[in-house]
Amino acid sequence: MQHKNWKISGLLALAIIVIVFPAQWMKYQYSATSGKVEDARPHFVGGETCIECHKIEYDFWLNSDHDQAMEIASNETVLGDFDDAVLISEGDTNRFFRQDGKFMVHTLGPGGSFSDFEITHTFGWWPLQQYLIPFENGRLQTLDLTWDSRTNLWYDMSEAVYPDEEIPPDDWLHWTNFGQNWNGMCADCHSTHLQKKFNPETWTFQTTWSDIDVNCEACHGPGSAHLEWAALPEMSRPSDNNTALVVQTHDLATRQYVDLCARCHMRRSALSDFDHFGGNLLDHYIPQLTGEPYYYSDGQILEEDYVFGSFVQSKMFMNDIKCNDCHDAHSLKLVKTGNDLCLTCHRAEVYDVYEHHFHKKADNPDLQEGNHRQMVNKEGEGALCINCHMDGGFYMGVDYRRDHSFRVPRPDLTISLGVPNACNSCHTDKSAGWSEKYITEWYGKSRQAHYGSVFAGGEAADPAALDGLISIASASAKLYPVMIRATALSLLANYSEVKSIEAIELRLTDEDPAIRYYATRVYHPLTIDAYKKAFVPMLHDPVKAIRAEAALQLSQLPPTAFDSTWYKSYQEALTAYADAMRFTSDFAASRHNLANLQSRTGKKEDAEKNYLAALQIDGTFFPAKVNLAMLYNAQQQNEKAEKLFREVIRDYPDQHEIYYSLGLLLAEMNKLVESAVLLEKAAVFQPDRSRIYYNLGLIYQYLSQHDKAELALLQANILEPLNKDIIYAIAVFYSKINDEGKSEEWMKKLSPQSIPNN
Repeated sequence: MQHKNWKISGLLALAIIVIVFPAQWMKYQYSATSGKVEDARPHFVGGETCIECHKIEYDFWLNSDHDQAMEIASNETVLGDFDDAVLISEGDTNRFFRQDGKFMVHTLGPGGSFSDFEITHTFGWWPLQQYLIPFENGRLQTLDLTWDSRTNLWYDMSEAVYPDEEIPPDDWLHWTNFGQNWNGMCADCHSTHLQKKFNPETWTFQTTWSDIDVNCEACHGPGSAHLEWAALPEMSRPSDNNTALVVQTHDLATRQYVDLCARCHMRRSALSDFDHFGGNLLDHYIPQLTGEPYYYSDGQILEEDYVFGSFVQSKMFMNDIKCNDCHDAHSLKLVKTGNDLCLTCHRAEVYDVYEHHFHKKADNPDLQEGNHRQMVNKEGEGALCINCHMDGGFYMGVDYRRDHSFRVPRPDLTISLGVPNACNSCHTDKSAGWSEKYITEWYGKSRQAHYGSVFAGGEAADPAALDGLISIASASAKLYPVMIRATALSLLANYSEVKSIEAIELRLTDEDPAIRYYATRVYHPLTIDAYKKAFVPMLHDPVKAIRAEAALQLSQLPPTAFDSTWYKSYQEALTAYADAMRFTSDFAASRHNLANLQSRTGKKEDAEKNYLAALQIDGTFFPAKVNLAMLYNAQQQNEKAEKLFREVIRDYPDQHEIYYSLGLLLAEMNKLVESAVLLEKAAVFQPDRSRIYYNLGLIYQYLSQHDKAELALLQANILEPLNKDIIYAIAVFYSKINDEGKSEEWMKKLSPQSIPNN
């Protein structure tokens, strides 16, 4: 079973999932300080303190998705059927019942045995409600058996989301393991002032909150100073201090406002518990880029994106539309329904007419259908703006979420790139060619060039896409949204051409922090001096994520490269990076990243522990196996390294780089015949890599397979005709087989100064 597409390079852990906590805790529990204020800054006082003065806002918020984000399980909050209900899933019989006033479930637990578990909390309510179960070490786990609030039926979310996969009890995704752990996955987005408090040494959580749900202070920040302000006589209150609230939520630019919502409504990795006291979004989170595998190549949502990643691609965002232009900030409901919402900005006589959408309206029964006016699921749906411009998909099995990039339907991109389009999402019995025919008939043949075509080429490292990627990455912020520019920038890392490297280098000083961050992450200079020139200044960047990433890049340099004038700044930034990895060290990727850093900085024992910890969290996270194997190889523990490499090839045969790595290891272990077999496979999988043929040629020489050695070395030269190591190896080869004429001929291609010192 393979259900994850990990990359071997350093990864940041992505936080996504669900919520849980011990039932005996009070609903409003104050966090780490136990009610004490440890500094002079405002502290959290609980949302109930806001009701007296803000009753209107409270009534809007009450029973909203934010209000219902998490609750203690009770007769009032539990929606599911616990009256001896049964759900049979994948041949197993699961039972939901009550016992001594508690909500219970009999289901498959740790180790693959059935047990009874107490449900202590609800998580969400519409269109589904999940349930949380306390485990040892402060963990709350999200039960995969889920209540469908639309149909009032139980369903198995794992079966719905991974229909073709078996999720055994030892799998990371099984509901009892870290993949479904509330504390680290989504707790900080479903409760207020969430402090995760994971101890990577003891594997324990001591997670706390101030409000169990998403309450007033989740958005407005800690409210103690505001209460003091409100207690002053009205005439003596300062009028220019945002009423002493920590977070300003009015009179904001679009980017500032969207960032307020983004911390929870985006797919991202976390650097720390959220701090409401100012700073940039990248001081706390790293947003996921809008490319594969989480988005289609044209930016449409593929995996869950929680709105931000799609919305910031949109023309609406580029034209200063904010979240609260469409959604009430407290109830979260749309401020208007149907097309009326869109017509707030868009002219009805242009867009809400048949001549624009070419679909029959439900309120116009006299309109006759033609053969090009096929209706969708229900009469009138085809005339709704959102069905053409906000296509979507089902997540978590039953939750239909719309793409907020507000795009024009493009069946032509379906044909060329294989991405979805809104036309065929409704007209499922028709082809993309059928849809494109009518789009052309209605709107003409002209099609605007789309970055999706460039991104698809960039994913495949197609040389034809390189100039397009450089153009997008280098474009003005007015031409392309920042996340599109950042995605283009990241794809430039797939190219080794000088102009690609130079294009990334230019973005290191971009005015946008997200661009600077991703430029820092993917820029790989060719010399030590270039590393220092690029990254030393970035140790003083105002954004934490950029400083940390710059330090990580500099950590690759030898000790002799460091300078006392910037070493302190480097250490501070590197500590920030390590702290961020420890904060998310309940994720395999973060343990892996931390181990990579420790291995690089000489802490080999600690590195081994964290690689093993990564595999303990998620045994399928093969990058940890690969880098642990390399660590073992460096320590001359080659048998251990060989075992790990073979496991990766067995479980992930499409990871072609590992054939090459194992082939070199076997050569080092003097298992030359096996080494040649592995390198031959590597050459088939990666026929453009000269180094594979170079090493294969040397091994064939040792095996006295001279014909094969000659062919391999010459193929290496074809791929890299100016590589002096390859030229020298060919000359030596001919000398060893006593063909001095050819040896001399190849040696002439080298100057005396360029002969390798072998």
